[in-house]
Amino acid sequence: MTLAIDFGTSNTVISRWNDLTKSPETIFLPGLSLSQANLPPLVPSLVYLEQASLEGALVGQVVRDRGLDIADDPRFFRNFKRGIGTPLQGFLPQIEGQAVSFEQVGGWFLQRLLTQVRALAPGEEDLVLTVPVDSFEAYRLWLEQLAVGLEFARVYLIDEPTAAALGYGLDQERTLLVLDFGGGTLDWSLVQRPQSPAQTAPGLRLGWRRQQLPHPPTPSPQVARVLAKAGVNLGGIDLDHWLMDYFKARGIAPSTLVQRLVERLKIKLSHNSTAQEVYFNDVTLETLDLRLSRQEFEAILSQNQFFDRLDQSLNQVLQQGRRQGVGPAEVEAVLLVGGSAQIPAVQDWVQRHFSPDRVKTHRPFLAVAEGALQIGRAHTLQDFLYHGYGVRYWDRRRNCHNWHLIIPPGQPYPMNQPVELILGASVEQQPSLELVIGELAEGGDQTEVYFEDGRLITRQRPQADRAVQPLNDQEGSRTIAQLTPPGFPGSDRLRVQFQVDGDRLLRITVEDLLTQATLVNRQAVVQLR
Repeated sequence: MTLAIDFGTSNTVISRWNDLTKSPETIFLPGLSLSQANLPPLVPSLVYLEQASLEGALVGQVVRDRGLDIADDPRFFRNFKRGIGTPLQGFLPQIEGQAVSFEQVGGWFLQRLLTQVRALAPGEEDLVLTVPVDSFEAYRLWLEQLAVGLEFARVYLIDEPTAAALGYGLDQERTLLVLDFGGGTLDWSLVQRPQSPAQTAPGLRLGWRRQQLPHPPTPSPQVARVLAKAGVNLGGIDLDHWLMDYFKARGIAPSTLVQRLVERLKIKLSHNSTAQEVYFNDVTLETLDLRLSRQEFEAILSQNQFFDRLDQSLNQVLQQGRRQGVGPAEVEAVLLVGGSAQIPAVQDWVQRHFSPDRVKTHRPFLAVAEGALQIGRAHTLQDFLYHGYGVRYWDRRRNCHNWHLIIPPGQPYPMNQPVELILGASVEQQPSLELVIGELAEGGDQTEVYFEDGRLITRQRPQADRAVQPLNDQEGSRTIAQLTPPGFPGSDRLRVQFQVDGDRLLRITVEDLLTQATLVNRQAVVQLR
């Protein structure tokens, strides 16, 4: 049995493969899932901490049912996914004097869900987790480490929009462009599916395995090829903050309650040309009356360069596609995924770039989780690295540290041939070699994450240099080899080979040129964390 979790910033979907019906099904968790006639059983990604522990965590719909999501209470957490694995500016929230990290909150949320899933469906062997395109190794490693204690036989990771391409339910269209616009991110993926079930070229099974187990005989999975992808740290919560700023300029101070009301306004405007939210507090006798038209909302989006950023991200993914020989005319279907993709202004923007008959909007919430279930069952993937990898060095010209790119973004994996560096000692009697390896994003706007006034927000600021997240820059983790005998400047001493394996891990091999000994053999750098 396979279980898939689309862990979202605003909502989370849990699906499993039903071997009897040979189809996916979405799991409803009593008390945790939203029960609404026109929506699937989504679990709101909300946490309220009665105590700073797993046992004290209330999660999902129960938080809303108890009205805990409208009070300015430091025990209430929303949008915490965006803070996971991110260098956070400002102070972490404290519960009873104990600082609580967003990694802890996210872990308690997912553990609560999986505990209830295990009780309802105890037989699942495999777990598939979806991740944003632009996620760094820190976020992926957090998910993997969380999965270690969950007692699944195998755990896989897959990009969210790529999963959506496999789960949208289209049979005829082969070249698919996915726009996944959810609560926290805006992601694109251009995926080419096989033309017929007979195509069974070798592919790639994604993921990380805690334990290798044999699979029962199944038909050979078809190979889906990822041609292009792009990610922007921009989501529905950013639109909510723009709306809060709009009403703040009109005398309504930001608060948790106001954030909830503007979110409802935004949702209503997907179906109506005007919207109103009125709230009356019978204790304080305070009244809030928020009104907004669709035209005013679109003006707010324009003022915040929203459509410019859509243009930039689309151009990025289309340029990648052209390098693979696929242009806009070859895109057979454009699939809209995520709650924010239901905004009429977003759909109108897409239809200005692609003919309306190619734009599909009918599976916004379930396509990601159900597509994730296809990995290893009906499809394998040929994918590539969205970020590159580099090694840190001292730049004498700039008098500061800089990064030497060793594996570029866009590199297909697994790599057939390693990348090689020859290194020497820098001081007399050098006992060891240290090497800091970083994950490199392209230059451009940098996203900064803040916890400010009780809310998690992000800001974009121009960044000329590429953003870097070191993978092993901790005490005791930088040393990659001991030198016996010690090294001396002026001669080559080590051959270091870098290679990305089928599980998307960067591995290094280190050979001592003096002694001809292999000091490190295919060690996974990310395990150094």
